[in-house]
Amino acid sequence: MPLNTRAPHTTSKAGAATDGVLPAEEDERPVPEAEPVAPDEPADRTTEPDAEDARTAEDTPTAKDTPTAKDIPTAEDTPTAHSEAAETGAVENRAGIADGPRHRFRWRTWRADRPAAARVLGITVTVLAGVLVVVSLVMPNRLASFRPAMFTRIPVEALIAGVVLTALPRRPRLVVAWVGGVALGVQTMLNLLDAGFYQYLGRDFNAVLDWPLLSDAYSYLQDTLGQAGALGVLLAAVAIVLVVLAVSALSVVRLGNVMARHRTTTTRTVLVLSMVWMTCTVLGLQFGGVPLAAERTVTMLKARSDLVRQTLRDERDFAKTARVDAFGATPGSQLVPDLRGKDMIFTFIESYGRSAIEDPIMAPGVDKTLDTSTQALAKAGFHAKSGWLTSATYGGSSWLGHSTFLSGLWIDNQNRYRTVTTSDHLSLTKVFKKTGAWDTVGIMPGVQKGWPEQKYYGLDKVYNAFEMGYKGPKFSWSTMPDQYALEAFQRLEHGRKRDKPLMSEIILTSSHTPWAPIPKMVGWDQLGNGSIFDAIQKAGNKPDYTYTSDTHSKEEYGKSVQYSVTALTQFLERYGNDDTVLVFLGDHQANAHVSGNHASHDVPCAIVAKDPKVLDRIAGWGWTDGLRPAHNAPVWKMSSFRDRFLTAYGSTPHPSAD
Repeated sequence: MPLNTRAPHTTSKAGAATDGVLPAEEDERPVPEAEPVAPDEPADRTTEPDAEDARTAEDTPTAKDTPTAKDIPTAEDTPTAHSEAAETGAVENRAGIADGPRHRFRWRTWRADRPAAARVLGITVTVLAGVLVVVSLVMPNRLASFRPAMFTRIPVEALIAGVVLTALPRRPRLVVAWVGGVALGVQTMLNLLDAGFYQYLGRDFNAVLDWPLLSDAYSYLQDTLGQAGALGVLLAAVAIVLVVLAVSALSVVRLGNVMARHRTTTTRTVLVLSMVWMTCTVLGLQFGGVPLAAERTVTMLKARSDLVRQTLRDERDFAKTARVDAFGATPGSQLVPDLRGKDMIFTFIESYGRSAIEDPIMAPGVDKTLDTSTQALAKAGFHAKSGWLTSATYGGSSWLGHSTFLSGLWIDNQNRYRTVTTSDHLSLTKVFKKTGAWDTVGIMPGVQKGWPEQKYYGLDKVYNAFEMGYKGPKFSWSTMPDQYALEAFQRLEHGRKRDKPLMSEIILTSSHTPWAPIPKMVGWDQLGNGSIFDAIQKAGNKPDYTYTSDTHSKEEYGKSVQYSVTALTQFLERYGNDDTVLVFLGDHQANAHVSGNHASHDVPCAIVAKDPKVLDRIAGWGWTDGLRPAHNAPVWKMSSFRDRFLTAYGSTPHPSAD
């Protein structure tokens, strides 16, 4: 007979349990007579009585007591050691406990057998959930602010959440708890992104503009750690995000359930803490210099929403600003007439910032190199003046510094960069192309894919990382040593005979983070295809060497700047002539591990030439003689350089119409 459902729980006269259920006298809890028990086998399973169970005529019960086929136990229904757990589960089900997977039965059995341990475990989990929520609510978004006093505050958001979760019915409470927990996890991740961005880029994470930078970061990891290392970091980052979101949500749900079960205690506790919070706010009470009353999450949400609105508004306003150009309508014949016939070289040294010249760890070596190079250039007939420019970026995003310097506009985010590089705004390098009096070229060893910005910068030809004939090793992120890139420039363009002078834009990359391994100078005649650097690269430090301490980062960074400056000035000594004019600068400061948490955004800038008339034109700038600017030398915004430079060398302003 098919067993669709089991018979109701009954007990025989002898006290034996039928249908595999414990005797009623062994379980004093009330049992609903009509409650069915879930079958142990599929519904289409049939059971036949065994032959040995057949009874004699004398033992045959009356018709009233005769059991049906479904009442006769089969081998599967016979109580065994294996079925005892099912019997226990059946008893628990009769007590009102819902059916579930067997591992839940084991957990509940363990909890029933060890109530003290279960209680301690439950309290521990609840406390950890509470600590996690409070830490997330008061977490700062600066690494330098991670100190114990920051985590002793009372967050007002926790008090509000306590009131809401306690008052809500079960289902709405769960929904609010899950949504609030995920939101708390997102807020935690944004705080961590802020901390990382501020440490490396000197600013907070912009949720509107900065997502593409994560792709750039992954490319950087591939170049420095290899494909496997970058993939490992990516997987770890994804895992951390998922864990933070899940744990935050589960923590809020658990706390909500606990508070709902203890409404009276929760209400009293929230009331007391609210009074304490208000008292601390009114009296301005502090611990370790930090206010005890906190509203960190509310403040951060407001700041983030303000940043989003500001970003969207800036997108509209900057487009209008970029259309206004003091030299936009100036004819080519009236641009830089005092530089006609000069070979112009504009060079950016990666991460070359003020800290390299003034930090006590880096400055001795860098300053010595600058002074030595100034003397060597003087012997070759060159002289220099130098000052400070404040970069629009910090720690990275070098293209923002390049575009700010060359456009004369403040380009401090990716949206502004896209806007200006797709506009007709006149860049400093394009000025020379517009005159028709110069050939223009770019040396870009850091470019490894298409570069549409070439048109905006007015470059007739651009040599990327794959077009300079380099066959040597990469030095971490840098595709080739600066010395080789400069020699390739000489071989491919600067040393060629031509009808026009040459204007060049060169990006030197050997001083790019992580500053390990660092190339070394070799004989200029020995460079060949770059394979000479194989042994130097293998003997150098691994990229992770600079990650082990800030001191290592500072030391190696200082050496990389010394190398880049030496390579550039030796190139000028070797290949420069009476008509060569070099303008070189840093694009931004190195990150906070090198420059410090409160470093300026200043970078050094120098103009070098043999013709004394070139430097006479900027005599009124107040810049310092030599390659090393004085501490009190003028500091200008980097965006002001273009107009000052064009004016100094005779350009006539003709503003473009808005």
